[in-house]
Amino acid sequence: MTKTNTPLLLRALDGETLERPPVWFMRQAGRYLPEYRELRAKAPDFIAFCLNPEMAAEATLQPMRRLPYDASIVFADILLIPRALGQEVWFEAGEGPKLGALPDLDRLAGEIEASTERLSPVGETLERVRAALEPERALIGFAGAPWTVATYMIEGGSSDRAKARTFAYQRPAEMDRLLDILVQASVRYLAMQANAGAQVLKLFESWAEGLPEDLFERLVCKPHRAILEGLDELGVSVPVIGFPRGAGSLVEHYADTVGVEAVALDTAVSAAMGKRVQERCVIQGALDPLLLRAGGSALDRRVDELLEQWGDGPYIFNLGHGILPDTPIPHVERVLKRITDS
Repeated sequence: MTKTNTPLLLRALDGETLERPPVWFMRQAGRYLPEYRELRAKAPDFIAFCLNPEMAAEATLQPMRRLPYDASIVFADILLIPRALGQEVWFEAGEGPKLGALPDLDRLAGEIEASTERLSPVGETLERVRAALEPERALIGFAGAPWTVATYMIEGGSSDRAKARTFAYQRPAEMDRLLDILVQASVRYLAMQANAGAQVLKLFESWAEGLPEDLFERLVCKPHRAILEGLDELGVSVPVIGFPRGAGSLVEHYADTVGVEAVALDTAVSAAMGKRVQERCVIQGALDPLLLRAGGSALDRRVDELLEQWGDGPYIFNLGHGILPDTPIPHVERVLKRITDS
């Protein structure tokens, strides 16, 4: 691959100083796009949609056709792994994900190898997207990080995660084993994605907030390091972005100790803290999705601020969380134009 068609995202992740940062948005394939809503209506349920390679590839490519994103992230869901391990998972309209009772851990462990095969449709989706995507645009694969996935498995859905944290305190050996099972399944899943064409991998630790330092190290950092080690053992060398959303000041500990190529920052990270993290690795983020939805001059000012404070790089422009479903498309277009013209 020549310099001219090496994706900007890969160049940034390699530490290169660029004329402008690469830009992609979390949940850039999703409900803010009318073509996505039309496609989604054709699937019997959300999981069937995610595991239909033709439909998932189409959803992944839709924003790339409409908008000048520098990278595409495969359309899937972080709860495909617990489903592949044998836990009941479904989505209820207006309520989000629901999960059945946490299976016996021995049973979960026995499904690790089979889980990779059950997730093979995601690999086919990636192959389809890579074949259709321009060479100068990167393709990202991902998985939910072990602690975040474990919270759903223990809580039975979205919650304040109090039950999962209590589980970690009262039943530490069981929690550590559950995290280890998820590490092993995630390593296999992410390696499969890399082999199918993903050029970057991302770990979504959506529920890192509120953890004391010792628990953050044990539940977040340690499993992330184990995933990186597992990928290395399998010969997977693509860069990894870690997203410990809500970690606060502990994001610096994460950047110091985990070993990811880039750390994604949430909306609460200060300019100074982001700069300190940027001295350790590439950073990504942290535009507020609510501001993207609101639009106007405040959005323009914030985009300019982010470019000024971190744009000398290496920096990847993104949101601090995913695009909200009711975000006006012209607001997204406006931000992308401001960045690509910078």
